[in-house]
Amino acid sequence: MTQRRFSAQGSLNWLSLLARASVVLVALSVVLIFLYAPRDGTQGDVQRLFYLHLPTAWLAYASFFIIFVSSIAYLLRGTTRWDRLARSAAELGFIFTTLVLLTGSIWGRPIWGTWWTWDARLTTTLILWFIYLGYFLLRAYVSDPERGARYAAVLGIVGFVDIPIIHMSVRWWRTLHPQPIVVRSEGPAMPPEMLTTLLVTLVAFCLLYIFLLVMKYRIESARDEVMALRAVLDGGE
Repeated sequence: MTQRRFSAQGSLNWLSLLARASVVLVALSVVLIFLYAPRDGTQGDVQRLFYLHLPTAWLAYASFFIIFVSSIAYLLRGTTRWDRLARSAAELGFIFTTLVLLTGSIWGRPIWGTWWTWDARLTTTLILWFIYLGYFLLRAYVSDPERGARYAAVLGIVGFVDIPIIHMSVRWWRTLHPQPIVVRSEGPAMPPEMLTTLLVTLVAFCLLYIFLLVMKYRIESARDEVMALRAVLDGGE
């Protein structure tokens, strides 16, 4: 009992530290975005959305990678914790994919003159959003939870194909999106102030993402325990 109490206390301390670091870095990111990073000479101040748009895109991809790995592990081992992790990552991925589409539309309106265009990257990202949505619908409309989890795992594996397509879309097709300016063999094509701001923002979002993922996983664990207890009680009747 004492060991369990110390373990729980250590976990709370770790989460508290992670939450505080996330808040501090997010606040620092806001300062860097508006006060440190230079104004873009071509796009003006609207370009500052880039520092939010890119990290949310990377985390949307990372979420589906977690779903992909967790789904394979769940189908191979049948362990509930892998399905729980996939569910947790799916909800966060759906949120971040929505943010990618929203920030992209707001950014594109003054630059491209439209809120939406069937650009290759925009279209493949929208497909990712629908894959996330389909993942939830599978779980919601399949009456047997275990069967729904298996179906969702299959979709999580097959749907991951869209991630490299999104990433390579600017190279494979004509697109309004620019070529990569951060991850390049020649090095980032941006001023040091912009790169620093981007990296700090990315770290801030990653820490926030980890915190949210851990909390969501705990919520899903509690939900599974409640469902299992309800099944026992219903069976006793």
